[in-house]
Amino acid sequence: MIQVDNITKNYGRTRALRGVSFTINKGEIVGFLGPNGAGKTTTMKILTCYMPADTGTATVAGFDVFDNPLEVRKRIGYLAEGAPLYHDMPVVDFLKFVGQMRNIPSGRLRQRIGEVVLMTGLQKAVGKNIGELSKGYRQRVGLAQALLHEPDILILDEPTSGLDPNQIKEIRDLIREIGREKTVILSTHILPEVTATCDRAIIISDGRVVASGTPQELMNRGTGQSSVVVQVRGPKPEVESALAAISGVTAVESLESVNGAARFRVSAGQTKDLPEQVFKTVVAKNWVLTELRSEGATLEDVFAELTK
Repeated sequence: MIQVDNITKNYGRTRALRGVSFTINKGEIVGFLGPNGAGKTTTMKILTCYMPADTGTATVAGFDVFDNPLEVRKRIGYLAEGAPLYHDMPVVDFLKFVGQMRNIPSGRLRQRIGEVVLMTGLQKAVGKNIGELSKGYRQRVGLAQALLHEPDILILDEPTSGLDPNQIKEIRDLIREIGREKTVILSTHILPEVTATCDRAIIISDGRVVASGTPQELMNRGTGQSSVVVQVRGPKPEVESALAAISGVTAVESLESVNGAARFRVSAGQTKDLPEQVFKTVVAKNWVLTELRSEGATLEDVFAELTK
């Protein structure tokens, strides 16, 4: 549904995109990740025909964004960062206006407004001015206008930015529901957004794609370290010393004790048998082992490693 091939973009002397390439398939919800200034919004603007790339090509639903921008716009719904809306318009009038701009026939437009109001949970807000709504409801209005013309692809730029936890959950649930029928690309720098919502993630840093894969695949890349959390009933200094003496261990971090048992995070180079070595060490000392679990790399770890 989306094919981007080696696009570049400069703002004067600033190189915003440096040969970005990726593919998004039909029916995927894909998180477009990166720190502020990485090039996420610039890529969104190119895909939505808001601005052209300097070099490279991008196609959406088979249409080139430079050669066929009107055909591309027919097939995408776009929610820009901050949900830019007309705050002095009632919700229903705004949706009518958007539908007329999209040349939706009047009979179908009335029906479609009712459908997107139900889909986005705007029933209680439909008669109010947009400026009277909370930020969460304004995001819903932004999603409703993006869905109004029944696009094949949704492009959402920071859709949960500035929302409270309850509003974030509501918007995430809505995106997951929409993603059952649409292809969705979701630009964000909020990592829990990706693990909670997306099938796959593309990480961009300094204008380049540095990684792509499912959240689990990215976490499996690790950070070059494996670690376990261990809880032992035994003399704390001796336990810590014994753990530090295990071959390959690079760090032993003391954690808060629980019910008198000493807890530690033991880190080592990438090794599959670290839990086994810790277990054997504790048993050999006749200490009581009350907890032993592996800790994998988090998406935050991988993100920090790839974008630092």
